[in-house]
Amino acid sequence: MDEARPITKESEMPKAFDPQAIEAGWYARWEADGLFVADPFTDKKTFTMCFPPPNITGELHMGHALQTAIYDLLARYKRMAGYEVLFLPGYDHAAIATQNVIEKQLAREGTTKEELGRAQFDARVDAWYEEVGATIINQLRQEGASMDWTRLRFTMDSRYYRSVMTAFVAFYEKGWIYRAPRIVNWCPHDRSAISDLEVEWQEHQDTLYFIKYQLEGGGDVTIATVRPETMLADTGMAVNPDDGRYKDLIGKTAVLPLVGRRLPIVGDDAVEKEFGTGALKVTPGHDALDYEIGQRHGL
Repeated sequence: MDEARPITKESEMPKAFDPQAIEAGWYARWEADGLFVADPFTDKKTFTMCFPPPNITGELHMGHALQTAIYDLLARYKRMAGYEVLFLPGYDHAAIATQNVIEKQLAREGTTKEELGRAQFDARVDAWYEEVGATIINQLRQEGASMDWTRLRFTMDSRYYRSVMTAFVAFYEKGWIYRAPRIVNWCPHDRSAISDLEVEWQEHQDTLYFIKYQLEGGGDVTIATVRPETMLADTGMAVNPDDGRYKDLIGKTAVLPLVGRRLPIVGDDAVEKEFGTGALKVTPGHDALDYEIGQRHGL
C-alpha cells in the first residue's frame, strides 16, 4: 500500500471522489497497525461483542450492511471510551439452507446428491464454504467493520464443533436435552425435521366448518375448524379461562360426534377468544398448539 501523502497547495485534487480507493487504503493501514486485535492481557476494562454470523448461503445484502454498521458503531464507541474491545467475526454453515443451494446447483448440472455420494457431496459443500466465506469476509472488510480477524470463527470449524459437542453431551447427561415424541416440521424433500425458522409459511383461503358437540348432562358447544377430518383424533376441548361465554364449561365433558368418545373440557390461556367460536377442539396428533395444550392438561 502506498503511504498516504498530506494534501498541500501543490497537490492535485482528484476530479471525482473514489471511495473504494480511499476505504481500501485506510482499512489496510488499520489492519497493519493491529488496531482491531484485542489484547487478552490488558489492564483496561473489556468489551466483547460477537457479530451474529451470517448464513453462508450467498453474498451479504443491505440488511447485513445496516446490521454491520450498527455493531461497528458500538465497537468503535467503546474503543474511544477506553475499553479493550473484541469484535468477534464469523459466519454460519446454515445447515439445510446451504444444502438446498448446493442441490439446486447440482440440479442445473443434471445430477443429484445421491448420485454424487456422501464424500463428493461433502467436498462440494466444503468448496462452497471456502468460496462464499471468502466473499463474506471481503464484504465485511469493505464495509470497514473493525473486527478482530485473527479470531475469525466458522460454526463448523474443528474447535467450535468440539465445543458444541462437549456442551451437547453435558446437557444431555444433565437431562436438559432429551428425546421425546413431538410434532415437528417435516420436509419430504430433505427427509429431515426442520426448525420453525426454516419454514416458509403460506396463507390460504379456506373453509371454516362449525361443528356442534353435545355436552354430558345436556346442552352443547360449537367449535370452528378448517380441518374437520381430524375430529376423530380429538382428545379434549379447550376454552380460554377468561372467556365469560365458556368458563363455566371448564371441568365438564363434551361428547365427540359420530363415535361418542368423552372429551374433557379444560381452560388454557393459549386459546384465542376471537378465533372462530372461541372454543377449540384439541387434536394433539395434528397440531403443534394442540399438542402443547394436551401436554399441559394430560389429554
